[in-house]
Amino acid sequence: MDSRAIWVRLKTRRWVYSFSIVATLALGILIGTVVSYGVKGKEGQKSSAATPLSVPAPQQLSNAFSQIAKDLGPSVVNINTESTVKTQRRRRGTQTPDDDDSGGGNSMDDFFNRFFGGQGGDGAIRERSLGSGVIVDPKGYIVTNRHVVEKADRIRVRLQDDPPGVQHDAKVIGEDPETDLAVIKIDLERSAPSAKMGNSDSMEVGDWVLAIGSPFGQVGTVTAGIVSAKGRDIVPNRQFQTFIQTDAAINPGNSGGPLVNMNGEVIGINTAILSETNAYAGVGFSLPSNTVVQVYNQLIGPEHRVSRGSIGIMFDSVENPAIARVYGAGTGVTVSSVVPGSPADQAGLKVGDTITTVDGQKVSKGTELVADIAARKPGVKVAIGFLRNGKQEDTTVTIADRAKLFAARLNEDDSGSDASTPKQSKLGITVRKLTPDMAERLDMPAGKGVIVQDVKAGSFAEDINLGRGDVILEVNKQPVNSEEDFAKIEASLKSGQDAVFLVRPRGSTAQDGTIFMAGTLP
Repeated sequence: MDSRAIWVRLKTRRWVYSFSIVATLALGILIGTVVSYGVKGKEGQKSSAATPLSVPAPQQLSNAFSQIAKDLGPSVVNINTESTVKTQRRRRGTQTPDDDDSGGGNSMDDFFNRFFGGQGGDGAIRERSLGSGVIVDPKGYIVTNRHVVEKADRIRVRLQDDPPGVQHDAKVIGEDPETDLAVIKIDLERSAPSAKMGNSDSMEVGDWVLAIGSPFGQVGTVTAGIVSAKGRDIVPNRQFQTFIQTDAAINPGNSGGPLVNMNGEVIGINTAILSETNAYAGVGFSLPSNTVVQVYNQLIGPEHRVSRGSIGIMFDSVENPAIARVYGAGTGVTVSSVVPGSPADQAGLKVGDTITTVDGQKVSKGTELVADIAARKPGVKVAIGFLRNGKQEDTTVTIADRAKLFAARLNEDDSGSDASTPKQSKLGITVRKLTPDMAERLDMPAGKGVIVQDVKAGSFAEDINLGRGDVILEVNKQPVNSEEDFAKIEASLKSGQDAVFLVRPRGSTAQDGTIFMAGTLP
């Protein structure tokens, strides 16, 4: 065999050998691909150009909520109250829709339930209510809403770790109608679990919050949401009730329970909801903790009441540029009402004046004016700068006790006793100014009349058949369009004097007209 043939054979062998190696490698890759595909199944092959996704651990958020609920839950209590309520007796010679053969209900009941909490037939009944509260002191001091414990004959508190059926009797330490807050106390043989108060000013719209309470009696319920808004004014002419709005579920029974931030601190007391069904609709309101702390510290003091300064004026809570244009004012607070005999009245302030300064400091909003004056003690003198018909003027006003100045409107005793004590007038009734909503429902002209809120048993008002829900338009020919009007007229009445009331009876329409109710004061 020549050398050329040998070289060709060797070359062929090398080519076959190389081909075998390449084929083997290719076959291995193919098998690997098939195996890989078989392992992945229908998920498909991983793309070298894509970044793999990852799912974060779910514990972070849920653990935060559950830890707060675990730590704070024991300090949130369930409150049960019992009250004896004397219901209104039926007016003589009248018929109610309940007497109708059809058996239909009274539409006025719904209206009265909404504004005054209902009414009933003759006799006395035991009324039970349910709410929540939060322990803020290991000694057993609890913050709740005033409307939860108002006029209760018995208050009982149940802690979350109490055995079934165990409840603790509580006593009222103090109440504040301006903020709808109350402090009650229970006595325990051990330290009570207490919550820590937070700074509500630190909360921002969008922050997570939890609401804890007993909605519909379901003790220890926790709901989550966010701060939806701040500085909400939901009650007309209530300068001290500015709320945090939240979408955390709040229902009947949540009242008085805490709104809590992610540090486990109480930043609000759940007070109200906005709903057409009386149940959760995503809009709840909590009184900020900074207000709660200020009120609490006064209620636990020696007098067990909140003292606020006032000069005796009222103004529109919602700023309206039209008022400033009509009254020729720039920035300031335009007076819409002056309480007769008040410090403002004595100092010469009038409706239409625009207050611009207090002790030389500018005020541009009503909230600023109220905060300044309310923080001052009764008896202190302040210099008030104001505009009248575009001209700058000044006067000096002596601060008065707001609770006494607005006693009729706040339903308080003139003597400054416990704030929860209704004012017992010589006529035996308490009245309330008609809100625009009330006036619309009653088919009444806006700004006219006052509605009877309560009638004392055995009083002159009951004797002449005045009843809860009647609208008083005049007393002895004098128009009555506010609590202040009524208080002024009532103060002028003397024993032995005739008192004639022009009344729109409860449940009547404009077409039914008005009636007189009259008698001679004993």
